[in-house]
This record gives sequence, structure tokens and C-alpha cells, in this order.
Amino acid sequence: MEKEKQTKIKFHILAIVCIIIFGIAVTPVTLQNDTFYTIKIGEHIMQNGIDMQDPFSWHEDLPYTYPHWLYDVGTYIVYNFFGMTGIYIATAILSCILGLVIYGTSCKITKNRLVSFAMAILALFGLRSFIAARAQLVTFILFVLEVYCIEMFLEKKKIRYGVGLILISILIANLHIAVWPFFFVIFMPYIAEYIIAKIQDFHIINKIHLKYLDDKIKKYEKKNKQIEKEKIENQKDIVMQKFEKFKQRQKEIKENPYKIKIEKKTWVKGLILIMIICAFTGLLTPLGDAPYTYLVKTMQGNTTENINEHQPIVFENNKYALVAVGLFLVILIFTDMKIRLRDLFMISGLLLLMIKSQRQFSIFIIIGIFILGKLIAELFEKYDKEGTDQFIELMTTWIGKILTTLLIILISYLVAKDKFDDKIVDDSSYPVEAAEFIKNNLDVENIRLYNEYNYGSYLLFQDIPVFIDSRADLYAPEFNMQNKDIFSDFMNISSVNSYYEDLFEKYNFTHIMMYKNARLNIFISRDENYKEIYSDNNFIIYERNTDKVNGGAKDENQ
Repeated sequence: MEKEKQTKIKFHILAIVCIIIFGIAVTPVTLQNDTFYTIKIGEHIMQNGIDMQDPFSWHEDLPYTYPHWLYDVGTYIVYNFFGMTGIYIATAILSCILGLVIYGTSCKITKNRLVSFAMAILALFGLRSFIAARAQLVTFILFVLEVYCIEMFLEKKKIRYGVGLILISILIANLHIAVWPFFFVIFMPYIAEYIIAKIQDFHIINKIHLKYLDDKIKKYEKKNKQIEKEKIENQKDIVMQKFEKFKQRQKEIKENPYKIKIEKKTWVKGLILIMIICAFTGLLTPLGDAPYTYLVKTMQGNTTENINEHQPIVFENNKYALVAVGLFLVILIFTDMKIRLRDLFMISGLLLLMIKSQRQFSIFIIIGIFILGKLIAELFEKYDKEGTDQFIELMTTWIGKILTTLLIILISYLVAKDKFDDKIVDDSSYPVEAAEFIKNNLDVENIRLYNEYNYGSYLLFQDIPVFIDSRADLYAPEFNMQNKDIFSDFMNISSVNSYYEDLFEKYNFTHIMMYKNARLNIFISRDENYKEIYSDNNFIIYERNTDKVNGGAKDENQ
């Protein structure tokens, strides 16, 4: 027993070390565009509080929801003390925490340390493109903890896990309100399974039939029709016998189902109560009713149709998603493994969400990894339990620990090798030198700069007022209450779907900034009303001759 305990501790230490190594390897060095506005918003909140007003674009009176205000403040604090390097280190730490939380939760759910270790590494690998200095990384951790609390609440029947769920809901509502509604989606499969199990046990048709026969017996008894009464009683006995046989057969099927296991967890009723309580935690934010309305408004707009991460997934371009779905199908079709009904509901729902939006692939991994791990663990338990234990013992020997660590280091190197020369701020994606030129040579407070979506956040980080940035909701009419569809106007300008000068006139741009390879640059570079004032390898800036353009427009009208 003591030896088994020591082996368990050794394996946990080995797994933790390896997960930390791999968690650092999958963390990107280069910051994403959202990180820049996150820092500035955090700074603004620290100095001015949450004023629900955008301070960074040159558009007047645009209201802003601050959808992840708490994360913004935390990111700014890290940046204020440790700079950009601090943000990278903080992201790496969160990446490692995510891997460790997945491992710990999987150990509790699958009861198999080896499978849990493998699932944690696979999950981090699959999530590598989603790991970034963004609020979603923190909510990934919270969603894993939510699954843990729900599973432990139903298994251990301890109130503390319910309290944990309430706290998680409050945190998500303040860290990332766009995904707060998904907190409740995770409850749904558990509740649906419980309802179906209750319906099965209720036997409504048989009970209605028996009630009908009882009423007839009472009727004949009142009328003193003994013969008819006895016939109905005999008929009732036959129905009762069939009913008992049906219940016995149903019990046998429940104990040994063909593919789908239906479990009736009595504490699901408590889970429903907790979910109802959590529904009110959206009020525990400084954002008013935003937790209840934000996602609805986002889905009503057209921003999701034009942002890559919201586009439907293409399995041909995402081999990892294809492999993940394939693994589930192979196990369920070609083995005799059985899946819980709530897990089937969960994985089916996540698959539909993923097909609709490739962004949801991250949630498919985070939640689905536990379901896949449980199926694989049950396979090992059924066919080779001793083999798993022996492999764990082998891994915890000195040679095993060295070989396992070296293998993880090798995999980590292969994953990270392309990032060794990366900069925290990529000057090919963000206008580092161009921003300096603007601050040193132009009247930043008075220019009306046209810029593109992908680097607008870097400009506002450099205190340059922007036309648009990656806070897509800010520029959609569903949020700004002025019916200004700035986002659609930007899409029309950048794609040259309409004559650019009409929209330039609408916004009265004084300067135009864009990537050199932008489609719009083909037209602007040939327009005599635009003077090139800055150019580098990636970006170009034009000064717009507003007097000449406006004068030309007046002459045409005359």
C-alpha cells in the first residue's frame, strides 16, 4: 500500500513537471492585437473607473461595454510592473495552470492517471492556437473547474462544490461576459439526462392504464356488477404482471445497456437550484444588464460573419478537430464501450457549436477531453488494467522519469522551435515605426486617421486615436445606440466594395494608413488627391487633400 502511494506521488510530480514544460512551449511569444487594447482599457479603468464610454477612437460619444473589465485591469497591473515580458510570462503561467487543471480534473473523472496525463498534453497541443494574452485563457481554466465542481457535486454530494460553481459564475461574468451564457450550457446535459431518467421511471402509459382499470372497478363495485368487476380485476392482474416484467427488463437494460448509459443522479435537483442562483450572479458586475444582453446583441450583428474565428470550421484545414471527432466515432462504433447519456448530449452539442463557429473548437477540446479520457480509461480498465499500472510503475523509475521528461522536452522543442526568433511585438503585423512617425510628425489630437482592423489596437496602445480596432462590438449599431455601422463601413472600404471616396467623405479622413499589400492601396497610390508621407516594408501612410477632394465634389455638383 505504501509503495502504491509513493508511485502515485512520483507520477503526479512527473506529470506536473512535464505539463509545465509543455505549457510553456505552446505559449506564443508574439502578442495578439487584443492584448494592446486590453492594457490601455485596464489603465483607463484604473484611472477613471468604468464610465461605459469609449476613450480611444476619434468617433464621438461611442458607448463601450467593457466586456472583460476585470481581466483588463489584471493585465494592466502586470504590464505596469513587468512590461510586455511580464505579460508573456503571465500567459505562460496561465497556460501551465490550464494544463494542470485539466490533468487534475481528468484524474478525478477518469480515475486513471496515465490517461489524464496524456489528455492534458493533447488538450494543450490542440489549444495552442487559442492560448494568448486574452480573457479566454482564464475562462478556459474556469470552465474546466466548472466541470470538476459539477462532477464532484454529483459524486461527493458536498455543498462546497455548489459554492464553487457560484463563485465561478461571478468570475466569468466579470472576466468575459461574452462566454458567461455558456456557463449554463454545461449544466444542460446533466439536467436533460435526469429528466429523461425520471420520465423512464414514471411509466406514464402503464400508470394511466392502471388508473383507468381502477376507475372501472370502482364503477362496477358501486353498481354491484360483480362479474364485470372480476373481469376487470383479472385484466388488471395481467396488466400488472406485464408491467412488472417490463420494469424488470428495463432494469436489466439500465444495468447493462447496449451503448448509452442513463444515470439518475438525485443531486441534479440541487444542481438545478445552483444554476438558478447563478443566473442572478450576472447582476454582480458593474456592467448593468450586459451579462444578459451582450451575447444576444453580438449574434444579431454582422461582426461575427466577417471575423475569421467566428466562421464555420473547415475540417480539411483543421486536422486536429477531424482526428478528435474521429476518435470518438471509432471508440463508440468499433468497441463495446458505453457512453453516459449526458456525455453524448454534451459532445453532440459541442460538435454542432464547433461546426457553426471554429472558435468553439476550443470548448470542444476543454470539455470533450474528459469524455474521451473516460472512454479510453474504461477501455484500459476492461482489457488491460494491470498493463496500465505496470506502465505507470515503469515511468516512475529513474530511467522512466528521465526518458519521459526527455520525450516531452523533444516534443516541446518541435512545437516551439518556430517561435524562437519571434518578437513580443511583431513589427510586420503592427505599425511600430509608423506609429512613432505619426506621434512625432502629425497632430495626433486633431487628425482623423483611417486605419485597418487588425492593428488598430496597437495604435490606441500608442495613444493614437483610431477609426476602428479589434473591439468589433464597439463599432456595431447593436451596441453604440447611434445606429452607426462603422464596422460595415470599414469592411466596404477595405474590400473596395463601393467607391472609397464616398465613405472617406462621410468620416472626413485626413490621413490614410494601411498595409502596403492592401487592396485599397492599389487605388489610393494612383489618386492625385493623396500624398504619400510615410512608407516602410509593411505600412504606408497618405495625407488626404481634403480641400481639393471637397472642392472637386462641389465642382461636380455645380
